[in-house]
Amino acid sequence: MCVTAVESRPAGGGTARALKATGELGTSQGAKRGTNHRPFWARVKAFVALTKPRIIELLLITTVPVMFLAQQGVPDLKLVLLTCVGGFLSAGGANALNMYLDRDIDALMERTSQRPLVTGMVSPRECLAFGITLAVVSTLLFGLTVNWLSAWLSLGALLFYVVVYTMILKRRTSQNIVWGGIAGCLPVLIGWSSVTNSMSWAPIILFMVMFFWTPPHYWPLSMKVKDDYARVGVPMLPVIASNRVVARQIVLYSWAMVAVSLLLTPLGYTGWFYTVVALVTGGFWLWEAHGLQTRAKDGAVGAKLKEMRLFHWSITYVSLLFVAVAVDPFLR
Repeated sequence: MCVTAVESRPAGGGTARALKATGELGTSQGAKRGTNHRPFWARVKAFVALTKPRIIELLLITTVPVMFLAQQGVPDLKLVLLTCVGGFLSAGGANALNMYLDRDIDALMERTSQRPLVTGMVSPRECLAFGITLAVVSTLLFGLTVNWLSAWLSLGALLFYVVVYTMILKRRTSQNIVWGGIAGCLPVLIGWSSVTNSMSWAPIILFMVMFFWTPPHYWPLSMKVKDDYARVGVPMLPVIASNRVVARQIVLYSWAMVAVSLLLTPLGYTGWFYTVVALVTGGFWLWEAHGLQTRAKDGAVGAKLKEMRLFHWSITYVSLLFVAVAVDPFLR
């Protein structure tokens, strides 16, 4: 973890050396710009940005409702607060370490060009220390105030995201987001274990829902910004495959996701309300996924492909589905 991304993970192919030089230059230039004038509150805002709070919001949406399902009612509110704080710190640490390792390519991608390490508002050393501190604090917080099963799951999610996804998979395989997405599935298990200090089929099923959700959630965004990924040699699926192939994969994962989401009810974990929400939201998801596939088959490109419709719906889908997970126990 102390080895930089620039040194240890070339961005790809024959352009690796050029990318390394460019990445280092871009980061150093940003540092020079940022260190000349770094107001206190701007620095605070930059450290918050290192945690990627908008992504963490989505992780907490999948954590808290599972606590209601595990409790079959309202869980202890102090436990919910501690789990949310621990989850925020853990995910924030993972995201900060991800930015530390990816600072070379972040400097070259348009969508990441304003991140704190690129602008120089935060130095690489500060970012590394910040990420490790959050990792240690979050693990101890979970272990000492919630339970150690949740602590190890939280630490496992952090290490999986930083080591397996960021350091090993991201720049080497188009399956990066498929297997790397496991880190984003673990908050479901953490939510359940924080209440029960054990595991069950319910969180495992919801884990699988998130596993199948992640690729069709992220690939539409990757289709939109594939030029960015191609420029830095990150082999996201839309970079190395046609829109038609990507859309077909999106449809396959979408069907698997919806099918798995419906397993909770026959196994006795949820009732009619969750089932209705899962069917309606899942049906609309499949409509959008097949629509994207049709447009891809017809050769649509640019704005006509409308790939971001599915991306935006994917966030709404997971929010509604997990709200249904939380509400369902009160309607049974």
